[in-house]
Amino acid sequence: MPTPSSDVLLIALGFTPSLLWLVWWLRKDSHPEPKVMLTKVLMLGIMLSPLAIVAQLLFVQLFANIFHVDPSAFSNSPWFFLWAAFVEEVVKYLAVFFVVMRNPEFDEPVDAMVYMLTAAMGFAAMENILVVARVLPDGLTATVGLLGLRFAGATLLHALSSALLGYFLALSWFYNRHKRALFWLGLSMATMFHWVFNLFISQMQQTVSLFFSTLLLIVMAFLISVLFDKIKERDALVHTSIA
Repeated sequence: MPTPSSDVLLIALGFTPSLLWLVWWLRKDSHPEPKVMLTKVLMLGIMLSPLAIVAQLLFVQLFANIFHVDPSAFSNSPWFFLWAAFVEEVVKYLAVFFVVMRNPEFDEPVDAMVYMLTAAMGFAAMENILVVARVLPDGLTATVGLLGLRFAGATLLHALSSALLGYFLALSWFYNRHKRALFWLGLSMATMFHWVFNLFISQMQQTVSLFFSTLLLIVMAFLISVLFDKIKERDALVHTSIA
């Protein structure tokens, strides 16, 4: 039977990878966002995460009923992983949309990347808590080892894919007429990146998948870091020209 201390341990372990990445990426923001706003987005990312699970289960069941196939077989197909990636990116965006988009604190382009990353870390925290709940009975060593893999894998994936969408949301500050197109382009690219990572993990042999998924994350981490700087440079240039 779970005890209060085991519940605290479960939550602490689940949050650790997300908080470590969040602290790291927040260093990219030269004008830190209010902690209250960041906390709200983080918590809503957690609370909305079950929507992704529900949407994925409904999709599997619908597909199985239409095509008369085994749901468990379809849930490991590339098309399911595409749908899962799309749904998860949408849910993370919703956490930002509901809290931030009409708030006065959302006052510079880079905020879009910061808040998308924050929502992603909330979403990833819930995923990690569920994983820890399943693995913790195997012992603390096994749990920490798995969390280490998720820290360098799935948790970072969520941060990078959401930051990629955040970059296109940031661009809409400069190209407001194309705001809708930029959103859909960003969502599509974030989904494709997420999907490709999932395919590497699920469809390849372990050694090969580890190599390609790690390479993909390294390349994307470098790209996102560059995009952070580019958005800040563009914003500074705009303010300089206005002044």
